[in-house]
Amino acid sequence: MKMTNLAMAVATTFLASTSAFAAQVYSGDGTSLAIGGYVDVGVGERDGAIYSDADFQVHQISPRLNVEGKKEIGNGVTVDAKGEWAIKYLDAGDTSFTTRLGYIGVTHEQAGRLVVGTQWAPYYDVVKVTDQPIAFASDFIYENHNQLGSARAEKMVSYRNKFEINNELSFGIGLGWQGEAAGSSLKVRNDNIAKTSSGDFDLDDRVQVAVTADFMGFGLGYVYSGGDISDAGGSEDAKSQMVSLKYGTYGKGLYAAIVYGQNDYFYDVMEETEQFEGLIAFGLDNGINISVNYETVEDDKNNKTVFSQSAVQVEYTITSGLVAFAGYQFDLGNDLYDDVANTIPAADEDQYTVGARYFF
Repeated sequence: MKMTNLAMAVATTFLASTSAFAAQVYSGDGTSLAIGGYVDVGVGERDGAIYSDADFQVHQISPRLNVEGKKEIGNGVTVDAKGEWAIKYLDAGDTSFTTRLGYIGVTHEQAGRLVVGTQWAPYYDVVKVTDQPIAFASDFIYENHNQLGSARAEKMVSYRNKFEINNELSFGIGLGWQGEAAGSSLKVRNDNIAKTSSGDFDLDDRVQVAVTADFMGFGLGYVYSGGDISDAGGSEDAKSQMVSLKYGTYGKGLYAAIVYGQNDYFYDVMEETEQFEGLIAFGLDNGINISVNYETVEDDKNNKTVFSQSAVQVEYTITSGLVAFAGYQFDLGNDLYDDVANTIPAADEDQYTVGARYFF
Protein backbone atom coordinates (compact mmCIF):
# COMPACT_ATOMS: atom_id res chain seq x y z
CA MET A 1 0.00 0.00 0.00
CA LYS A 2 1.39 3.36 -1.04
CA MET A 3 0.16 6.85 -0.34
CA THR A 4 -0.22 8.84 -3.55
CA ASN A 5 1.29 12.28 -4.02
CA LEU A 6 -2.20 13.78 -4.06
CA ALA A 7 -3.12 12.05 -0.82
CA MET A 8 0.06 13.22 0.86
CA ALA A 9 -0.59 16.77 -0.28
CA VAL A 10 -4.13 16.63 1.04
CA ALA A 11 -3.00 15.20 4.37
CA THR A 12 -0.31 17.86 4.71
CA THR A 13 -2.74 20.64 3.91
CA PHE A 14 -5.30 19.22 6.33
CA LEU A 15 -2.81 19.15 9.18
CA ALA A 16 -1.43 22.59 8.40
CA SER A 17 -4.70 24.52 8.12
CA THR A 18 -8.43 24.41 8.60
CA SER A 19 -9.04 24.13 4.87
CA ALA A 20 -11.17 21.16 3.83
CA PHE A 21 -10.83 18.92 0.80
CA ALA A 22 -12.81 16.01 -0.59
CA ALA A 23 -10.15 13.40 -0.13
CA GLN A 24 -9.51 9.72 0.16
CA VAL A 25 -6.14 9.97 1.85
CA TYR A 26 -5.06 6.52 0.75
CA SER A 27 -6.49 3.28 -0.59
CA GLY A 28 -4.89 -0.05 -1.34
CA ASP A 29 -4.56 -3.65 -0.22
CA GLY A 30 -8.05 -3.57 1.25
CA THR A 31 -7.33 -0.54 3.45
CA SER A 32 -8.61 3.03 3.06
CA LEU A 33 -8.65 6.30 4.98
CA ALA A 34 -10.94 9.24 4.16
CA ILE A 35 -11.58 12.74 5.51
CA GLY A 36 -15.06 14.23 5.16
CA GLY A 37 -17.82 16.37 6.60
CA TYR A 38 -19.30 19.75 5.77
CA VAL A 39 -19.51 23.36 6.88
CA ASP A 40 -22.52 25.64 6.64
CA VAL A 41 -23.42 29.24 7.34
CA GLY A 42 -26.71 31.08 7.32
CA VAL A 43 -28.13 34.53 7.98
CA GLY A 44 -31.36 35.01 9.89
CA GLU A 45 -33.02 34.13 13.20
CA ARG A 46 -32.31 30.47 13.90
CA ASP A 47 -32.57 29.05 17.42
CA GLY A 48 -31.63 25.50 18.37
CA ALA A 49 -28.89 25.00 15.79
CA ILE A 50 -25.50 24.13 17.15
CA TYR A 51 -23.77 27.19 18.62
CA SER A 52 -26.55 29.58 17.57
CA ASP A 53 -29.30 31.65 19.18
CA ALA A 54 -32.48 33.38 18.09
CA ASP A 55 -30.93 36.77 17.26
CA PHE A 56 -30.70 38.00 13.68
CA GLN A 57 -27.11 37.16 12.82
CA VAL A 58 -24.74 34.88 10.94
CA HIS A 59 -25.07 31.38 12.36
CA GLN A 60 -24.18 27.73 11.84
CA ILE A 61 -26.52 24.77 11.40
CA SER A 62 -24.55 21.59 12.14
CA PRO A 63 -21.01 21.67 10.67
CA ARG A 64 -18.81 18.62 11.23
CA LEU A 65 -15.48 17.01 10.41
CA ASN A 66 -14.86 13.28 10.31
CA VAL A 67 -12.06 10.81 9.70
CA GLU A 68 -12.92 7.23 8.72
CA GLY A 69 -10.77 4.20 8.08
CA LYS A 70 -11.70 0.78 6.68
CA LYS A 71 -9.80 -2.48 6.43
CA GLU A 72 -10.75 -5.80 4.86
CA ILE A 73 -9.42 -8.59 7.11
CA GLY A 74 -10.57 -11.60 5.09
CA ASN A 75 -13.49 -14.03 5.00
CA GLY A 76 -15.83 -11.22 3.96
CA VAL A 77 -15.19 -9.19 7.12
CA THR A 78 -14.52 -5.43 7.06
CA VAL A 79 -13.42 -3.43 10.11
CA ASP A 80 -14.00 0.31 10.17
CA ALA A 81 -13.40 3.13 12.63
CA LYS A 82 -14.79 6.65 12.60
CA GLY A 83 -14.32 9.83 14.59
CA GLU A 84 -16.53 12.87 14.00
CA TRP A 85 -16.51 16.28 15.64
CA ALA A 86 -18.86 19.24 15.62
CA ILE A 87 -17.04 22.41 14.55
CA LYS A 88 -17.46 25.83 16.15
CA TYR A 89 -15.80 28.29 13.80
CA LEU A 90 -17.77 31.55 14.04
CA ASP A 91 -16.69 32.58 17.56
CA ALA A 92 -12.96 33.21 17.67
CA GLY A 93 -11.12 31.83 20.68
CA ASP A 94 -13.80 29.35 21.77
CA THR A 95 -13.47 25.56 21.85
CA SER A 96 -13.43 24.49 18.21
CA PHE A 97 -14.33 20.78 18.37
CA THR A 98 -16.76 18.64 20.37
CA THR A 99 -17.36 14.92 19.91
CA ARG A 100 -20.25 13.72 17.76
CA LEU A 101 -19.18 10.17 16.91
CA GLY A 102 -16.40 7.75 17.83
CA TYR A 103 -16.64 4.02 17.21
CA ILE A 104 -15.23 0.81 15.78
CA GLY A 105 -17.45 -1.40 13.62
CA VAL A 106 -17.26 -4.89 12.14
CA THR A 107 -19.36 -5.79 9.08
CA HIS A 108 -20.07 -9.09 7.32
CA GLU A 109 -22.44 -9.29 4.35
CA GLN A 110 -24.44 -12.17 5.84
CA ALA A 111 -23.74 -11.92 9.58
CA GLY A 112 -24.55 -8.20 9.81
CA ARG A 113 -22.85 -5.27 11.49
CA LEU A 114 -21.63 -4.78 15.08
CA VAL A 115 -20.62 -1.29 16.31
CA VAL A 116 -19.16 -0.25 19.67
CA GLY A 117 -18.84 3.40 20.68
CA THR A 118 -20.71 6.69 20.28
CA GLN A 119 -22.81 6.25 17.13
CA TRP A 120 -26.10 6.76 15.36
CA ALA A 121 -28.57 4.53 17.22
CA PRO A 122 -30.98 1.95 15.75
CA TYR A 123 -33.72 4.27 17.07
CA TYR A 124 -32.60 6.87 14.53
CA ASP A 125 -32.85 4.32 11.69
CA VAL A 126 -36.62 4.54 12.17
CA VAL A 127 -37.18 8.24 12.93
CA LYS A 128 -34.67 9.77 10.49
CA VAL A 129 -37.20 9.64 7.65
CA THR A 130 -38.43 13.14 8.57
CA ASP A 131 -35.00 14.50 9.58
CA GLN A 132 -34.04 15.41 6.01
CA PRO A 133 -34.18 19.19 5.35
CA ILE A 134 -31.06 21.20 6.20
CA ALA A 135 -32.48 24.03 8.28
CA PHE A 136 -35.61 22.91 10.16
CA ALA A 137 -36.74 19.38 11.05
CA SER A 138 -37.18 16.80 13.82
CA ASP A 139 -36.32 18.92 16.86
CA PHE A 140 -37.84 16.42 19.29
CA ILE A 141 -35.48 13.64 18.23
CA TYR A 142 -32.48 15.46 19.70
CA GLU A 143 -33.78 16.11 23.24
CA ASN A 144 -31.44 14.18 25.58
CA HIS A 145 -30.53 12.02 22.59
CA ASN A 146 -26.96 11.15 23.54
CA GLN A 147 -27.99 9.78 26.94
CA LEU A 148 -31.26 8.09 25.87
CA GLY A 149 -30.17 7.08 22.36
CA SER A 150 -32.87 8.69 20.21
CA ALA A 151 -30.44 10.01 17.59
CA ARG A 152 -26.73 9.67 18.36
CA ALA A 153 -26.12 7.44 21.37
CA GLU A 154 -23.16 7.65 23.73
CA LYS A 155 -21.25 4.48 24.66
CA MET A 156 -23.54 2.09 22.79
CA VAL A 157 -23.17 -1.46 21.50
CA SER A 158 -25.38 -2.03 18.45
CA TYR A 159 -26.11 -4.81 15.99
CA ARG A 160 -27.86 -4.47 12.65
CA ASN A 161 -28.68 -6.80 9.81
CA LYS A 162 -30.73 -6.57 6.62
CA PHE A 163 -32.46 -9.43 4.84
CA GLU A 164 -33.31 -9.03 1.16
CA ILE A 165 -36.20 -11.26 0.10
CA ASN A 166 -36.08 -10.08 -3.53
CA ASN A 167 -35.33 -6.92 -5.48
CA GLU A 168 -38.47 -5.23 -4.15
CA LEU A 169 -38.70 -6.43 -0.54
CA SER A 170 -36.26 -6.29 2.37
CA PHE A 171 -36.38 -6.36 6.18
CA GLY A 172 -33.98 -4.93 8.73
CA ILE A 173 -33.38 -5.33 12.44
CA GLY A 174 -31.40 -3.19 14.85
CA LEU A 175 -30.51 -3.79 18.50
CA GLY A 176 -28.86 -1.32 20.85
CA TRP A 177 -27.58 -1.36 24.45
CA GLN A 178 -26.18 1.39 26.66
CA GLY A 179 -24.71 0.62 30.08
CA GLU A 180 -25.38 2.32 33.41
CA ALA A 181 -24.48 6.00 33.69
CA ALA A 182 -24.49 7.75 37.06
CA GLY A 183 -24.99 11.49 37.37
CA SER A 184 -26.14 12.08 33.78
CA SER A 185 -27.46 15.56 33.08
CA LEU A 186 -30.87 15.58 31.35
CA LYS A 187 -33.09 18.41 30.17
CA VAL A 188 -36.24 18.52 32.31
CA ARG A 189 -39.50 20.40 31.75
CA ASN A 190 -41.55 21.26 34.85
CA ASP A 191 -44.67 23.27 35.74
CA ASN A 192 -45.65 24.05 32.13
CA ILE A 193 -42.56 26.27 31.79
CA ALA A 194 -41.34 26.91 28.24
CA LYS A 195 -37.66 26.87 29.20
CA THR A 196 -36.18 23.56 30.27
CA SER A 197 -33.95 23.11 33.30
CA SER A 198 -31.18 20.59 33.92
CA GLY A 199 -31.31 17.67 36.34
CA ASP A 200 -28.89 14.92 37.35
CA PHE A 201 -30.16 11.36 36.93
CA ASP A 202 -28.75 7.88 37.32
CA LEU A 203 -29.42 5.88 34.16
CA ASP A 204 -29.85 2.12 34.31
CA ASP A 205 -29.02 -0.12 31.36
CA ARG A 206 -30.97 0.96 28.28
CA VAL A 207 -32.05 -1.25 25.39
CA GLN A 208 -33.69 -0.55 22.06
CA VAL A 209 -35.09 -2.75 19.31
CA ALA A 210 -35.82 -1.47 15.80
CA VAL A 211 -37.39 -3.23 12.82
CA THR A 212 -37.73 -1.84 9.30
CA ALA A 213 -39.20 -2.97 6.00
CA ASP A 214 -38.82 -1.62 2.46
CA PHE A 215 -41.20 -2.53 -0.37
CA MET A 216 -41.47 -0.94 -3.82
CA GLY A 217 -40.37 2.53 -2.68
CA PHE A 218 -42.22 2.45 0.64
CA GLY A 219 -40.49 2.18 4.02
CA LEU A 220 -42.00 1.17 7.36
CA GLY A 221 -40.30 1.23 10.77
CA TYR A 222 -40.93 0.58 14.46
CA VAL A 223 -38.63 1.08 17.46
CA TYR A 224 -38.90 0.54 21.21
CA SER A 225 -36.46 2.06 23.70
CA GLY A 226 -36.54 1.61 27.47
CA GLY A 227 -34.54 1.78 30.69
CA ASP A 228 -34.92 3.18 34.19
CA ILE A 229 -33.85 6.68 35.17
CA SER A 230 -33.76 7.77 38.81
CA ASP A 231 -33.11 10.80 40.98
CA ALA A 232 -33.93 11.79 44.55
CA GLY A 233 -37.64 11.67 43.71
CA GLY A 234 -37.62 8.02 42.67
CA SER A 235 -37.17 5.78 39.64
CA GLU A 236 -39.17 5.59 36.40
CA ASP A 237 -38.92 3.63 33.14
CA ALA A 238 -38.01 6.18 30.46
CA LYS A 239 -39.49 4.46 27.43
CA SER A 240 -40.47 5.38 23.90
CA GLN A 241 -42.24 3.71 21.00
CA MET A 242 -42.05 5.22 17.51
CA VAL A 243 -43.44 4.22 14.12
CA SER A 244 -42.56 5.69 10.75
CA LEU A 245 -43.72 5.48 7.16
CA LYS A 246 -42.06 6.94 4.09
CA TYR A 247 -42.29 6.93 0.32
CA GLY A 248 -39.63 7.80 -2.24
CA THR A 249 -36.13 9.25 -1.93
CA TYR A 250 -35.55 12.72 -0.51
CA GLY A 251 -34.39 15.11 -3.24
CA LYS A 252 -35.58 12.88 -6.12
CA GLY A 253 -39.16 13.52 -7.16
CA LEU A 254 -41.93 13.05 -4.61
CA TYR A 255 -40.93 12.21 -1.02
CA ALA A 256 -43.34 11.86 1.89
CA ALA A 257 -42.74 10.69 5.47
CA ILE A 258 -44.47 10.62 8.85
CA VAL A 259 -43.26 9.75 12.36
CA TYR A 260 -45.48 9.17 15.39
CA GLY A 261 -44.49 8.22 18.91
CA GLN A 262 -45.64 7.76 22.50
CA ASN A 263 -43.30 8.30 25.44
CA ASP A 264 -43.17 7.92 29.21
CA TYR A 265 -40.51 10.00 31.03
CA PHE A 266 -38.55 10.08 27.77
CA TYR A 267 -39.04 13.54 26.25
CA ASP A 268 -37.74 16.14 28.75
CA VAL A 269 -38.55 13.57 31.52
CA MET A 270 -42.27 14.42 31.12
CA GLU A 271 -44.68 11.75 32.36
CA GLU A 272 -46.59 11.18 29.10
CA THR A 273 -45.96 12.75 25.70
CA GLU A 274 -46.89 12.18 22.07
CA GLN A 275 -44.76 13.25 19.13
CA PHE A 276 -45.70 13.66 15.49
CA GLU A 277 -43.96 14.93 12.40
CA GLY A 278 -44.95 14.93 8.76
CA LEU A 279 -42.78 15.89 5.79
CA ILE A 280 -43.57 16.21 2.10
CA ALA A 281 -40.97 17.25 -0.47
CA PHE A 282 -40.46 17.35 -4.21
CA GLY A 283 -37.06 17.30 -5.90
CA LEU A 284 -36.76 18.69 -9.43
CA ASP A 285 -34.26 17.61 -12.07
CA ASN A 286 -32.61 21.06 -11.99
CA GLY A 287 -31.40 20.55 -8.40
CA ILE A 288 -34.20 22.41 -6.59
CA ASN A 289 -35.91 20.62 -3.71
CA ILE A 290 -38.99 22.10 -2.02
CA SER A 291 -40.33 20.80 1.29
CA VAL A 292 -43.00 21.46 3.90
CA ASN A 293 -43.03 19.88 7.35
CA TYR A 294 -45.16 19.95 10.48
CA GLU A 295 -43.92 18.89 13.93
CA THR A 296 -45.55 18.81 17.35
CA VAL A 297 -45.07 17.46 20.88
CA GLU A 298 -48.11 17.03 23.14
CA ASP A 299 -48.17 16.70 26.93
CA ASP A 300 -50.75 13.92 27.23
CA LYS A 301 -51.00 13.99 31.01
CA ASN A 302 -52.00 17.66 31.14
CA ASN A 303 -53.55 17.87 27.66
CA LYS A 304 -51.23 20.69 26.62
CA THR A 305 -49.16 21.45 23.52
CA VAL A 306 -45.41 21.64 24.27
CA PHE A 307 -44.65 23.00 20.81
CA SER A 308 -46.03 22.96 17.29
CA GLN A 309 -44.31 24.33 14.23
CA SER A 310 -44.26 24.13 10.46
CA ALA A 311 -41.50 25.04 8.00
CA VAL A 312 -41.35 25.80 4.29
CA GLN A 313 -37.88 25.21 2.83
CA VAL A 314 -36.07 25.33 -0.50
CA GLU A 315 -32.70 23.70 -1.20
CA TYR A 316 -30.75 24.13 -4.42
CA THR A 317 -27.79 21.99 -5.43
CA ILE A 318 -25.55 24.52 -7.17
CA THR A 319 -22.94 21.92 -8.00
CA SER A 320 -21.73 18.67 -6.52
CA GLY A 321 -20.91 19.34 -2.88
CA LEU A 322 -22.47 22.82 -2.67
CA VAL A 323 -26.09 23.41 -1.62
CA ALA A 324 -27.87 26.71 -1.03
CA PHE A 325 -30.89 26.71 1.28
CA ALA A 326 -33.62 28.98 2.58
CA GLY A 327 -36.33 28.25 5.10
CA TYR A 328 -39.03 29.87 7.20
CA GLN A 329 -40.43 28.09 10.27
CA PHE A 330 -43.79 29.20 11.65
CA ASP A 331 -44.35 28.83 15.39
CA LEU A 332 -47.93 27.53 15.58
CA GLY A 333 -48.24 28.04 19.31
CA ASN A 334 -48.08 26.14 22.59
CA ASP A 335 -49.68 25.99 26.03
CA LEU A 336 -46.57 26.86 28.04
CA TYR A 337 -45.59 29.84 30.16
CA ASP A 338 -42.50 31.94 30.83
CA ASP A 339 -43.08 32.04 34.61
CA VAL A 340 -43.67 29.52 37.39
CA ALA A 341 -47.00 31.13 38.29
CA ASN A 342 -48.25 30.37 34.75
CA THR A 343 -49.38 33.95 34.14
CA ILE A 344 -47.13 34.93 31.21
CA PRO A 345 -47.79 32.82 28.09
CA ALA A 346 -44.71 31.85 26.10
CA ALA A 347 -44.40 34.02 23.01
CA ASP A 348 -44.52 32.57 19.51
CA GLU A 349 -41.13 32.75 17.78
CA ASP A 350 -40.92 32.31 14.02
CA GLN A 351 -37.48 31.50 12.64
CA TYR A 352 -35.85 31.88 9.24
CA THR A 353 -32.51 31.43 7.55
CA VAL A 354 -30.77 31.76 4.19
CA GLY A 355 -27.42 30.09 3.68
CA ALA A 356 -25.20 27.49 2.05
CA ARG A 357 -23.61 24.15 2.92
CA TYR A 358 -20.30 22.96 1.48
CA PHE A 359 -19.50 19.25 1.61
CA PHE A 360 -15.91 18.04 1.58
